Amino acid sequence: MRRDFRKNNNDKIIIYSAVGVLVLLAIVFALLMYGNSLDTKSKGGKFGSNEFASMTEDDKDNTDVEETSGNMGKSVEEVKNTLSEENGENKDKTKNDEKVVNKNIDANKNNSNNEITMNAAKSSVNNTATPSKTVTSAVNKDTKDKKEEKKKELSFQKPVEGETMRGFAKDNLIYSETLKEWVTHNGIDIKAEKTTVVKASEDGKVKSIKNDPRYGLTIVIEHQDGFETIYANLLSSEFVVEGENVKKGQSIGTVGNTASFESLDEPHLHFEVVKDSVQVDPSIYLK
Repeated sequence: MRRDFRKNNNDKIIIYSAVGVLVLLAIVFALLMYGNSLDTKSKGGKFGSNEFASMTEDDKDNTDVEETSGNMGKSVEEVKNTLSEENGENKDKTKNDEKVVNKNIDANKNNSNNEITMNAAKSSVNNTATPSKTVTSAVNKDTKDKKEEKKKELSFQKPVEGETMRGFAKDNLIYSETLKEWVTHNGIDIKAEKTTVVKASEDGKVKSIKNDPRYGLTIVIEHQDGFETIYANLLSSEFVVEGENVKKGQSIGTVGNTASFESLDEPHLHFEVVKDSVQVDPSIYLK
């Protein structure tokens, strides 16, 4: 009986030992499997991080990804501090921009004020200059009016009373009893007795007193507007001298018979009117 008991105990010990070994092996196997599982998860997590990093490098233009990758691995406090610094920089930048804008506004205001001041000064100068211009204009007008008064319209009168013996013939010919030929005639011949007083036809200045080889003793008087009057075939010029200013109707000489080209004609005054050095018909201007 004792042998059977010992045999049974040995069998139990063997069984229990086998069970314990199996349990131990199961535990070891379980631990190994758990460790492999952790390694696999760790490797998977590392691959994901590398892949994410490569995606971030491929898309650098995306601002949101850059900010996210920049904040990865930071603590909450570090992220807050970074955001605070960025907000502070933005505020400082905004303040600087506002200062620049305000500075530009002040500069524009100053420029506007300067322009207004300059315009006001110009206006003041113009207003000050206006009376001077007005006075100058008034003076010029008065001077012009005085000149116009002095430069009155000419109205020639007959130097002697009498009929016209021979008219103006510049563009056609008339017969000369003295020369016995057809000739031009640049004036008019007014019939008058010898010693008849000859008068100035209009106000003027005695330009010359001369003995002309064709028309005898001759007086030339200058007038305004380029006019001249010529008094020829005179007997005398005792009433005036060269350079003397004469009035309309003033005596200047007497009728004679000194013109060699008209010596056979009756006593008369040979009278011519010249405008700008050109002989014109005296009868047009005589009134």
